[in-house]
Amino acid sequence: MNSFFYVLNGKKIKRFLIVMAAAVFTVGVIYVETDNVTVFSEEAPTAIYSVPTDKKLIALTFDISWGDKRTAPILKVLEDKKVTKSTFFLSAPWSKTHPELVNQIKESGFEIGSHGHKHENYSSLSDEDIRKQISIAHTTLTELTGQSPKLIRMPNGDFDKRVLQVAGTLGYKTIQWDTDSLDWKNPGTQVIIDRVVNKAHPGDIVLLHASDSCKQTHEALPVIIDKLRAQGYEFVTVSELLQQGTVKGKEVRDQALGL
Repeated sequence: MNSFFYVLNGKKIKRFLIVMAAAVFTVGVIYVETDNVTVFSEEAPTAIYSVPTDKKLIALTFDISWGDKRTAPILKVLEDKKVTKSTFFLSAPWSKTHPELVNQIKESGFEIGSHGHKHENYSSLSDEDIRKQISIAHTTLTELTGQSPKLIRMPNGDFDKRVLQVAGTLGYKTIQWDTDSLDWKNPGTQVIIDRVVNKAHPGDIVLLHASDSCKQTHEALPVIIDKLRAQGYEFVTVSELLQQGTVKGKEVRDQALGL
């Protein structure tokens, strides 16, 4: 009799465990599989890749970490094409050695965000050093522009949850991108054009560069602007894009996520 009781009990326990495992699995699927995008709670650190919107708005963003040969031509293209809104992420060392270009970007009315201080992977640093790198850049850019940056793109696009957390406590939103132009690889002007134009979508954040290592961006940019306009896109800053609604953040993995 006791053996029979234990067998029944064992079966009930086994069924219970199977049901619980299935429930946990279902919750996990619902959490992860939303267009391959993780849904974060308001308290969780996030990196912003795009902004869901029905409006044909797109943000062209330019990272600058070194050199003085590419920025001016890119600014000239934007001026000639009457693009008055875009976002530049500037590194602190570059900004200190090129204050005239920083001022030109500012006077053109473009948004300025931080690209950090040293160009290294912040996920490899301690919390204290991450805070130091972001704070030094913040002070430098504030002194040069007279405005405190609120957006940051980490050097190399690298971050983990700690980096996001520290940046958040310092008042920053971490900005990534949905469309990588690959201009940093110098793959050819047409490749850069095709990648941006074919991948563009409403609410998109496009990664471009204005550093000297990127030799084809200023050649591709006029065509990119013309083709996107022909598709009905309006160019806005990242901050203006963020005003459109809830942002999209991809799953945060503790490793480098970009170049």
